[in-house]
Amino acid sequence: MATRIRLQRHGRKGKPFFHIVVADSRAKRDGRFIEKLGTYNPITNPATVELNVDSAVKWLQTGAEPTNTAKALLSYKGAFMKKHLLGGVAKGAFSQEEADKRFDAWLEAKGEKVQAKKDGLTSGAAALEAEKAVNEARVKAAQEAEAAAQVEETPAEEAEGTTEEVATEE
Repeated sequence: MATRIRLQRHGRKGKPFFHIVVADSRAKRDGRFIEKLGTYNPITNPATVELNVDSAVKWLQTGAEPTNTAKALLSYKGAFMKKHLLGGVAKGAFSQEEADKRFDAWLEAKGEKVQAKKDGLTSGAAALEAEKAVNEARVKAAQEAEAAAQVEETPAEEAEGTTEEVATEE
């Protein structure tokens, strides 16, 4: 039986929510599945991914093929990294403790990247407010300059009109 790790769509129209599942490749997209590995919510920023990494690695080692999106999510959560490290343990390149240590270090670095993105989003909101203030100041300055230009044009037009009237009277 060919198994696939794929996404099962849930949620309503315009608000998708996915379950990450292992299913027979012949099953329907939202149909029968063998095991639920986790969830994926693309609506949040950054996207929320809950995944049982150990089960995902077990299925990857038994030959389950992930879809492109599922592969990206598994990579994001470290399932492929853990599978790679377990391959090194099986070959005798390093011990299980060393593999666990490397995986924990990778998770720590990944957590820092995600936190940096979250911090960037909050600072982005502050930058947006600052940009709005600058734009409002520009609009106000442009309106003042336009008003000053209209005031300068008005007396010159009145002066020209009076000379033309004098010339027509003679």
